[in-house]
Amino acid sequence: MGLHEEPRKVQEKEKRFALMISQEKSSWADYIGRLIIGQNGILSTPAVSCIIRKIKAAGGIILTASHCPGGPGGEFGVKFNVANGGPAPDVVSDKIYQISKTIEEYAICPDLRIDLSRLGRQEFDLENKFKPFRVEIVDPVDIYLNLLRTIFDFNAIKSLLTGPSQLKIRIDAMHGVMGPYVRKVLCDELGAPANSAINCVPLEDFGGQHPDPNLTYATTLLEAMKGGEYGFGAAFDADGDRYMILGQNGFFVSPSDSLAIIAANLSCIPYFRQMGVRGFGRSMPTSTALDR
Repeated sequence: MGLHEEPRKVQEKEKRFALMISQEKSSWADYIGRLIIGQNGILSTPAVSCIIRKIKAAGGIILTASHCPGGPGGEFGVKFNVANGGPAPDVVSDKIYQISKTIEEYAICPDLRIDLSRLGRQEFDLENKFKPFRVEIVDPVDIYLNLLRTIFDFNAIKSLLTGPSQLKIRIDAMHGVMGPYVRKVLCDELGAPANSAINCVPLEDFGGQHPDPNLTYATTLLEAMKGGEYGFGAAFDADGDRYMILGQNGFFVSPSDSLAIIAANLSCIPYFRQMGVRGFGRSMPTSTALDR
């Protein structure tokens, strides 16, 4: 979900947001005049980042169980991404935490009903300074798909997935939010057969499964790949910012190695061919594959 300031433009975005939330006596309604929400409440974490940057939003709130068990008896978390699309830095998170300890009351609007299934703009008079208060329901995939088209060679990928030497793939969305993306990007846009994608219906409890894309929990994909029918397999966690890649016969490709493979083949990716690359980001425990 994107939070959009209207009509203000966001300047020095992270610092300004920290300042904005520090003004304890002011209502959020004094600042937020527009919400952008994915259809049916569904957006992947990368898509949230993309939309924040695209619409120049002040930030975005992600409500997610991530890769933990979901549902009424499961996990539920809140993540906040700032105006650059990335996770909130410590200065913002710390300020939010400090303010949370001083809250004495909050107001709700129980009569407000928003149809999350209907694409388009809905407007409400909440008697704040922005009249009307605007809610926009957007297609969860379209904006992100348009970004992907500017990065990757879709023609080459489509040829790989549909041509005479077709690469058969198996993609497991694990009943998280990635289902609509897998269907629309890989199947509808790039031509992979519909049966290439499994578990693509997002479910609140992820079908009772643990949506962590690893060899322990993505066993349905692992068993399918072990049969040798598919040349490439992947699984996503529930909010779409973690993945697992498997090669033919169930060969496990570590994230460290997949990053190294991308680094070694940047000339195949139009965005990097045009823009170059300034560096690679990785976490502390990754392997030396990237160095090599």
